Amino acid sequence: MYKRKQFSELLSRLSERRDKIQVISGPRQVGKSTMVKQVMQEVSIPNMLVSADSVQKNNTTWIGEMWDTARARMRMGKHNEYLLVIDEVHKLDNWSEEVKKQWDADTFNDINLKIVILGSSRLLLKDGLTESLAGRYELIRMPHWSYTEMRDAFGMDLDKFIYFGGYPGGARLTASEARWRRYIKDSIIAPAIEHDILMTKVIYKPELMKQLFELGCTYSGEEISLTKLLGQLQDAGNVTTLANYLTTLTESQLLCGLQKYANDNARKYNSVPKLMVFNTSLFSALSGISFKKAFTTPKIWGRWVESTIGAHILNMADEQDFKVYYWREQNDEVDFVIECNRQCVAIEVKSGRRTTNKGLSVFSTKFRPVHSFVVGSGGVPVEEFLSWDLNVFD
Repeated sequence: MYKRKQFSELLSRLSERRDKIQVISGPRQVGKSTMVKQVMQEVSIPNMLVSADSVQKNNTTWIGEMWDTARARMRMGKHNEYLLVIDEVHKLDNWSEEVKKQWDADTFNDINLKIVILGSSRLLLKDGLTESLAGRYELIRMPHWSYTEMRDAFGMDLDKFIYFGGYPGGARLTASEARWRRYIKDSIIAPAIEHDILMTKVIYKPELMKQLFELGCTYSGEEISLTKLLGQLQDAGNVTTLANYLTTLTESQLLCGLQKYANDNARKYNSVPKLMVFNTSLFSALSGISFKKAFTTPKIWGRWVESTIGAHILNMADEQDFKVYYWREQNDEVDFVIECNRQCVAIEVKSGRRTTNKGLSVFSTKFRPVHSFVVGSGGVPVEEFLSWDLNVFD
């Protein structure tokens, strides 16, 4: 079975002395549970895996019961260390407070019980971690699958990846686009919106949130004001509500509104957003355009290429801890600007949808980036770029 690079990271951390709870964080259906099970099969520490999936949400004492079970197995087996993995922990009320209580008790009593927690909702995990567990955990971030991972695990070629994206569960369904599209909508989009978001955040207009996501995905790679977007939505709302919902979609690693790059934050955050999906599967499933139609129409295919490049950068941003923007001044533009520690890298995507502009040279003169380059025609090949880890500031 294919092993993502986070496998080695978790395996290495579990070999260290007990110091932090290990939290596996990422969007739905990217293989978090599978990766943890792979580690449990190879780690030398005796272990147990429990899931809160079928536990009543108000039964917070279940966490303590499972913790006590692990302690008993460690003591009766005369093990000097033990590993407890708790899946879907976020489904329990006040889970983070109970985890903190049990973790601190083990720390006080010098019990060498190591903990890994994970869940299907990135938002619910995040809220619990920031509320109670500050200083007690480390994140292992699992983004959407990259091109090289989909190629190596499933033999997916570049063009198929650009259209069908990086959900491993859909990789073997691509022979039937109708079946693949139903899978993305039913198993990815619906749970992400209806469970992860609507059950986590106070969303006063659920239908507006759904409409924003679906319409926003079809605009991937496009700059569009929230006012104009609001005019295309059926449910009533306002720009502030849309902005808040877009932030929630970004936190869920579904849809992002990139801001325009500028020297001051006020200009960045007041700019027209450029919408970008985190996984082109979302764009393709909601676009209503078939793979054949998209691939054989250069102007249309260019949107998919740009969205693929953008998704790769966005997923790397979470891992590498940098920010992503776009830049435009009149007719001059740069598709993506990566910023870290007051340094930046400018990236322009050249594809069938756009003619050459002098945006990179204008941007370079004005902002002096560390690197500036073209991806696509006349520059770095798309396939090569998608194999980079983007450690651009090392």
